[in-house]
Amino acid sequence: MITSIKGGEAAIAASHRSLAKRRRGDPAIANLGVDQIREQLSLAVDRVMSEGSLYDPALAALAIKQAEGDLTEAIYLLRAFRTTLTRFCYAEPVDTAAMLVRRRIATTHKDVPGGQLLGPTYDYTQRILDVALMGEVGSDDLSDIDGMGEGTNQGGTGDPRPDTTGYVFTKECGVLAQADIVESAQPDAEGHVADITRDPVVFPSRRDERLQALARGDEGFLMGLCYSTMRGYGRNHPFVAELRYGDATVVLTIPELDMPVGIGTIRLTECQTVHLTTGDGALPPHYTRGYGLVFGHGERKALSMAILDRSLRSAELGERVAYPAQNDEFVLSHSDSVAASGLVQHLKLPHYVDFQAEMQLLGQMRAEYAQRRAKPGSETIPGSAPITEAHCGG
Repeated sequence: MITSIKGGEAAIAASHRSLAKRRRGDPAIANLGVDQIREQLSLAVDRVMSEGSLYDPALAALAIKQAEGDLTEAIYLLRAFRTTLTRFCYAEPVDTAAMLVRRRIATTHKDVPGGQLLGPTYDYTQRILDVALMGEVGSDDLSDIDGMGEGTNQGGTGDPRPDTTGYVFTKECGVLAQADIVESAQPDAEGHVADITRDPVVFPSRRDERLQALARGDEGFLMGLCYSTMRGYGRNHPFVAELRYGDATVVLTIPELDMPVGIGTIRLTECQTVHLTTGDGALPPHYTRGYGLVFGHGERKALSMAILDRSLRSAELGERVAYPAQNDEFVLSHSDSVAASGLVQHLKLPHYVDFQAEMQLLGQMRAEYAQRRAKPGSETIPGSAPITEAHCGG
């Protein structure tokens, strides 16, 4: 319960002015532009878009600036803005097989059909601060970087893009899809996909509901749960069968034309993992799947999402559900950063009435405790007297 405070509006207005002043920082230093955030802090922008459930790099960059770099707050801002938008249609499922690949790796085989493309990644960088970045002025010379491939083919041909001549990408999990050791993809049995922004998740949840919730979930929380499964709290150590980052076309069926039309492209990260499963007697030992898909370049999030997707399928696959990362209600109920932040940060708001009521209850409990412990004819146990307004400063 929150009580009204005399003079509260003036204090809040003053807080807003103070916040704006702190956000601007030293006026002698050039103001940070939204376009600079969008282009130079792209991974932060991608995370805000993914967890904010809105693909708009400019608005995500604005949210980051407004939140002073607090990504959870920025996600909250973007999610709140998203709720004001009118939904006028649903796009067709994105065909990731037709993705314009900027990065593609597989950890199960060195040589895979279509080739591997290292692309932009921190995986092989030295974790040493580059002090030269502190003195950057103007733009760097990036003329030697291919704008499409953004990297070098791991096959060593020198071509920045893999040789895909005669190869057609598929939605399957890499080269393993050619063998019968991986479970086949299972279509949605009910023929439709849930929309958790309109209807709440119902437990036990369906896989399409879980994937949506995981895509919006906090990256750090998902990664922590994913880490727990690999450390033994779920026995879930995967291999990356296919990880892609690139541009995919958004297709919309126009009612007046009665035909699908590409309306633009978005950048996505898709991850497919495989997990050794011993089988339940009805099936031989084989690999089962995990899947992750997020806006922008978010490999850590997509990988964590894929591992948790597989972990949450434990009951479906006849495995014993014994750990938090296998419990869909636990994972999905606590993974949303907006919900978690709201509940945690509300503790900073006034709770005077709640606290006074609790103090009265505590006083009654202590008085009853003292009566039970007091010996006949003796005084009340020291330190167990009822709490009065004097103790509370009232």
